[in-house]
Amino acid sequence: MCVALIGGMDRLEKHYIEEANKLGVKLKVFTKPEKDVHKKIGNVDAVVIFTNKVSHELKESIRKNFSFKKCPCLMCHSCGISSLRKSIEYLKKIKEKEEDLK
Repeated sequence: MCVALIGGMDRLEKHYIEEANKLGVKLKVFTKPEKDVHKKIGNVDAVVIFTNKVSHELKESIRKNFSFKKCPCLMCHSCGISSLRKSIEYLKKIKEKEEDLK
């Protein structure tokens, strides 16, 4: 499973990746404002947005330019490691349920 993380804190980027690896998830982290970040996200299974660390403009850009019909998008106000862990665990449960329905 591959998840894109938008927002968060620069100093925690390494820890975000380590925590995702422990949970068996590949994580693409975008903590800094980047031009056309929605294009750089690429092919992922889900998107997590830490809303307290990104601009309203960036959130809207991702919502408008990224197809969430293909994958879920979670928005979380806090940006700690535990918030990421809970988000990933929730996304994994969703994916398991989808696979059970197939």
